[in-house]
Amino acid sequence: MVDTATLTIGTRGSPLALAQAQETRDRLLRAHQGLREDQIAIRIIKTTGDQIQDRALAEAGGKGLFTKEIEDALLSGEIDLAVHSMKDMPTKLPDGLIMAAYLPREDVRDVLLAMQPMTLAEIPQGATVGTASLRRKAFLLARRPDLQVVNFRGNVQTRLRKLEDGVVAATFLALAGLNRLKIAPPGMRVLQTDEMLPAVAQGAIGIESRENDARVLDYLKALDDAPTRMRVEAERAMLAVLDGSCRTPIAALAELDGIGMRLRGAIARPDGSELIEIERRGPVRDGVTMGADAGAELKRRIGPDFFKD
Repeated sequence: MVDTATLTIGTRGSPLALAQAQETRDRLLRAHQGLREDQIAIRIIKTTGDQIQDRALAEAGGKGLFTKEIEDALLSGEIDLAVHSMKDMPTKLPDGLIMAAYLPREDVRDVLLAMQPMTLAEIPQGATVGTASLRRKAFLLARRPDLQVVNFRGNVQTRLRKLEDGVVAATFLALAGLNRLKIAPPGMRVLQTDEMLPAVAQGAIGIESRENDARVLDYLKALDDAPTRMRVEAERAMLAVLDGSCRTPIAALAELDGIGMRLRGAIARPDGSELIEIERRGPVRDGVTMGADAGAELKRRIGPDFFKD
């Protein structure tokens, strides 16, 4: 039985981040009948990544740009829990913090967005495509080297507006974000995972807390979705071995099929000139080991000079 002390959720301030924080709050309320909505506060924390809009995140330091200020607030006790898009999370957490819960994973697939639906093959020859993701850029160029790919920052609404203004012919978004925002643009086409393997942990919401805060952990244990945790931890184990960052085009997807786990991973040169893919199958309990093994094989196959100019 938990007490009903106030909980403060820390989050970024984008519409998608707020939707994820609100989903977390709603799940807490459903899981703990004695908890009232006015006892859960949502605090917006501006991160370094939110303030950088004029260049690619890879040039500014990578994934930790979206988490550092929030984690500092968690460590200082300013907030009780932090809600993150797991694809933005570095593989190593600060000492004293843990991923206490994962919410059920949303659709992992990417969406190709244009003024009218089209496949990757149907993008006009030589067209300009916008994305802030090195993974999407590299994997697209591996299939369509004729295209021009430009950096494309901003939240979902900003990117849709730029598309309408003709800044680019097409762009990519995560289907999970569109679903959570309840947006279905008319020019979207969902890409299957064999067309575009998703980012590590795409579609997963993680809840971070202090590892020794028994009160908060007691609230969060009811929210943890075991299948999502198994899948995300396998994918992140692969990423950890590769020492991946926003500078590295890496993709992974772990899927449960009722018998075991299928893990697919891929890594590409940033210009798309080489793409290496890998697959593992095994018992679910071995997911982290499978991920680490897949990462080690990819690391051996790419060699030390893979990302050098």
